[in-house]
Amino acid sequence: MNTVLGTIPILFRHPSIYGLSRITSSLYLSNGTAANNKLLLFASQITTVINVSVEVVNTFYPDIHYMHIPVTDTPISRLYDYFDLVADRIHNVDLQQGRTLLHCAAGISRSAALCLAYLMKYHAMSLANAYAWVKSCRPIIRPNNGFWRQLVQYEYKLFGTNTVRMVNSPLGLIPDLYENEVRIMIAF
Repeated sequence: MNTVLGTIPILFRHPSIYGLSRITSSLYLSNGTAANNKLLLFASQITTVINVSVEVVNTFYPDIHYMHIPVTDTPISRLYDYFDLVADRIHNVDLQQGRTLLHCAAGISRSAALCLAYLMKYHAMSLANAYAWVKSCRPIIRPNNGFWRQLVQYEYKLFGTNTVRMVNSPLGLIPDLYENEVRIMIAF
């Protein structure tokens, strides 16, 4: 294994990219490689792994429960159908004093979107606040625009109001949270 300074594995050098990103005391977010790393799973006391991908195959370890949500990372994929199912599972694991690792291939879009849905449902966070929190824990998150549309719809279902709007941009429909990034990108 590659190491930094000869002793610290690279997986721990940038945890927000290579390792497990802690979102709550019982919820972690990662990519597929980290989700199959026995050392990371056991060090973080993960009891449930939720795989939100079609391309990552989990290595099954004893004493860990697995759930598979086969969704592709495309704007037309229906992730909304799994918001309640996954949020309820994460909540139930928490009630049993367990820890959940939610992952997709890169830990950027699908798993991040499901994480946002969970925070809205069980931590009563607005979509904007949930996004700010998860982004602070795992800076690389960026759900695709189709998942954003579904999250906006879910926030309205839960709270009867929206804190994020989908707006037109030169790149198409985007969440208003991305407007400044797009302006900067277009300027160059």
